Amino acid sequence: MNNVKVVKVDQYSMVFDDGTELSSSHEQDCCENHYLSFEHITLEEVEDLRFDLTKDDFFEKIEDYGIALKPLNGHPVRIPGYGFNNGYYGTNLALTIDNSNMKYHKKHDISECQVIE
Repeated sequence: MNNVKVVKVDQYSMVFDDGTELSSSHEQDCCENHYLSFEHITLEEVEDLRFDLTKDDFFEKIEDYGIALKPLNGHPVRIPGYGFNNGYYGTNLALTIDNSNMKYHKKHDISECQVIE
């Protein structure tokens, strides 16, 4: 996880060549949804970038927007965060790093890193 590259991107996550998955998580109630949106990122855009996911500074929090992944080389990759609720529920949102092969799972609180409607 200290020099990995992206091999897959979909609407909900980014997967790296060592099997690590980067996604967002939120304990959802009935009338809310909070998430990071990876759908605008193309594999071609990030294929030459390398990341060190072992350090907590591999990303930057951007309040009221989302996050920026900071690669070892090249440009940061911005990922927007969105939240929808009826005002009654919470706004918690976490950046999740998971690698089941290595039995590694970590969460970072990014609740302030989303546009809430």
